[in-house]
Amino acid sequence: MSSENGTGDGGAAGAPPEQLALIRETVRKAQEPRAKPRTWRGAELAGRLPVARVLVDKGALHLDRYFDYAVPAELDADAQPGVRVRVRFGAGRHRVREGRREGGGLIDGYLIERRAESDYAGPLAALAQVVSPEPVLGEELLGLARAVADRYAGSLADVLQLAVPPRRARAEDRPSPAPLPPPSAPDAGSWARYERGAAFVRALAAGGSPRAVWNALPGPEWSEELARAVAAALASGRGALVVVPDGRAAARVDAALTALLGEGRHALLTADAGPEKRYRQWLAVRRGSVRAVVGTRAAMFAPVRDLGLVALWDDGDDSHSEQHAPQPHAREVLLLRAAQDKCGFLLGGWSCTVEAAQLVESGWAGPLVAAREQVRRAAPLVRTVGDAELARDEAARTARLPSLAWQAAREGLRHGPVLVQVPRRGYVPRMACAQCREPARCRHCAGPLQGQDAGALGCGWCGREEPAWHCPECGSFRLRAQIVGARRTAEELGRAFPSVPVRTSGREHVLDTVPGTPALVVSTPGAEPVAEGGYAAALLLDGWAMLGRPDLRAGEDALRRWTAAAALVRPQPEGGTVVVVAEPTLRPVQALVRWDPVGHALRELSERAELGFPPVSRMAAVSGPAEAVSDFLRTVELPREAEVLGPVPLPVTPAGRPRRSGAPPPGEHWTRALIRVPPGTGAALAFALKSAQATRLTRGTAEPIWIRIDPPDIG
Repeated sequence: MSSENGTGDGGAAGAPPEQLALIRETVRKAQEPRAKPRTWRGAELAGRLPVARVLVDKGALHLDRYFDYAVPAELDADAQPGVRVRVRFGAGRHRVREGRREGGGLIDGYLIERRAESDYAGPLAALAQVVSPEPVLGEELLGLARAVADRYAGSLADVLQLAVPPRRARAEDRPSPAPLPPPSAPDAGSWARYERGAAFVRALAAGGSPRAVWNALPGPEWSEELARAVAAALASGRGALVVVPDGRAAARVDAALTALLGEGRHALLTADAGPEKRYRQWLAVRRGSVRAVVGTRAAMFAPVRDLGLVALWDDGDDSHSEQHAPQPHAREVLLLRAAQDKCGFLLGGWSCTVEAAQLVESGWAGPLVAAREQVRRAAPLVRTVGDAELARDEAARTARLPSLAWQAAREGLRHGPVLVQVPRRGYVPRMACAQCREPARCRHCAGPLQGQDAGALGCGWCGREEPAWHCPECGSFRLRAQIVGARRTAEELGRAFPSVPVRTSGREHVLDTVPGTPALVVSTPGAEPVAEGGYAAALLLDGWAMLGRPDLRAGEDALRRWTAAAALVRPQPEGGTVVVVAEPTLRPVQALVRWDPVGHALRELSERAELGFPPVSRMAAVSGPAEAVSDFLRTVELPREAEVLGPVPLPVTPAGRPRRSGAPPPGEHWTRALIRVPPGTGAALAFALKSAQATRLTRGTAEPIWIRIDPPDIG
């Protein structure tokens, strides 16, 4: 076949002429060199406010300040505060031509403000390019990012990388929809189950700013209750922001909001949406088209206008702690936003963290709890299997499933699905008294004791040896360390119940929901799917694997994970039963049996206050090679009240395994020091650490130092 464009047997040569023309035009444009941002040598400057103050996108602490640039007249209209720009950075003073500094590499940044004059006496380089005239950095977001950077001893540029999503040109070109009028105020709905729930919703709808710590009742109503709180804030003409730990929880709140208010009143900001759709939703919020946001961790910086409510669900979940520098926690960011915008605050969950209890104890927030009669009607029956029962249980020794758990599963399978929670691999135990299970702690700093190579005990915080430990509670001299991990598998349960389907939910494949038909659902903590109509029973196996972790939050975290699983079980009047395999005398187990996570958190808070533990104190972790950490501790000017614990060696990261946050690179030997200060001096500690780190970077110190303020896992 031939044509005027040539002859061929197929492929491009046999294509229609218009298609060939399109291909040639695409190839021609691809081969054209891209236009580089201009240097603007000799260009006329803007007549009004010719100086632009720019934050360059470099996270180095010694560059955590603004730099002044000249504004060419051609960029005057687009160079407005909040837009993305490109500038040349790194040129020396000697590289000046026609009164302008030139050279240096191109780097992205944000235009902070326009000024009539510069504080810099030398010649200024000109803005190279305005990337987009879309303002993405407002004054409120900038102030929040600066507050977060100061609190966590980080740089403003690093925080803005977390707060502002990458640009997508097509998303900017699409206009956002017109904002909808405020909805009518919702009724209290299931908030009436709580003693002050209805009053909280009414206060939001009336334009008030109530602050509450909410201990949610078991069951699926939590997402609808969050949606009603958001609707109340919207009804007052203000915005609302809800942050949840994962995409599954975000989808539930999204569905509840859509059912309550309809489409178009809120934005869903999760990673699952993809970069372009997420940026388009973010722009709709920034432009004021949408006044409510539901999202995961990164949504804590969403630029919602006229905030009336910030809400966080399950603040103890690890997902709320950012892994990128400076590693802020969503709870602390939302607390800063509540103080900055003077808006309402809601911290909710089935369990209660020590930080949440401290907010109530200090009087900053009020409690939102249900009466005990209401709790008993909503919670399942909780039964325990301790060490004594396991020792006498032949089934537990052979099938690794206690008889009580087996009976509960068999009875539950007659009426619906049964949840089996198995701790994920990788839990490492701490040492505890073999008699009363009291955690073994250092007499000097109350840090956790752990076994060393020579067989002696040593503190995981300050490094001191403990040659003659005995339990202060019962006087015993014997210690216990639990076996790491759990080897119960879905196959073993399948053999125990051969006629029942077995489903698994974990890191590789997480189920969102399961049918209400009889089945065994084996899940790791945090991956439990929701069952239609609720689970008939739940088995919480190998409790010591979670309670024995070498972490200050081990008991609190175990209770939180147990409570989250038990909250998916039917209430006790409907036959719901939970069996937890853990020593019944332990405080977290007793709190689960009584369904009293608030009481457990208050007791933990009281003990931490006596021992000087966070959150009563502020703490920072400094990690790195031994010489670098020692040198840093010698040079940093810490507050007078600061107490340094350590340094102590960190476990070596095996090759081929993922590196945990703050852990050394594979094969390297690092040490860690903990710095503790009393309340009120946390800002001084962060400033001292940030200044010392900036000084090291200015001097070109090669050895890395990893600084983390308020680390969630301190041993």
